Amino acid sequence: MLKIGHRGAKGYVAENTLASFQKAIDLKVDGIELDVHLSSDGEIMVIHDETIDRTTNGKGFVKDFTSVQLKQFGIPTLTEVLDLMNHDFSVNIELKSNDSVEKVITLIEKYVFENNWNYNNFIISSFLWRNLEVVSQRNNQIKIGVLTEDSIEKALAFAKEIKAFSINPYFKLLNAENVKLMHNEGFQIHTWTVNSSEDITFVKSLPVDGIISDFPDKI
Repeated sequence: MLKIGHRGAKGYVAENTLASFQKAIDLKVDGIELDVHLSSDGEIMVIHDETIDRTTNGKGFVKDFTSVQLKQFGIPTLTEVLDLMNHDFSVNIELKSNDSVEKVITLIEKYVFENNWNYNNFIISSFLWRNLEVVSQRNNQIKIGVLTEDSIEKALAFAKEIKAFSINPYFKLLNAENVKLMHNEGFQIHTWTVNSSEDITFVKSLPVDGIISDFPDKI
């Protein structure tokens, strides 16, 4: 059962910051989940929203700021996060927009070929399934996680089509029957965002393969 820190250790430290990812390391996670958008100068930035309004004291769209400006608001680049995590962890990179997919693929390849990482360290996930099709066509060694919050059946059909590694469903969609079905089809199940002790006990009992939580030490 993989313990995966949601946006680092979001329950303890501000999400998607280097401090949050360090906290996840300190809590002995197996991996982290994070979100990416591109800056105006094409850097891969680690932030969930398309604007900086909610998580910083600034206002505006991520794509309208340079990477240098965004770093001043405490928003790290994906490169900074990978260098912090090193290759001891898995990193689930969620694509929040269509324009980042090629750059993320290129960066993963760079870390595999130049920085001693392994393809097994990475999963690319997205609700924007077209992005996942691009990943499967461009580099079939990169593991793919199909995100869904509404239909296990549709996610399963799509996962089979693109030969995904995992299905990453909202935990309230899960039951013993559909977990067995996904496992029988050869997919791992990495579920999100599971925070209460009761919900963690429930998904463990199904059982799933990975739990994405704001409180990874509770898993």
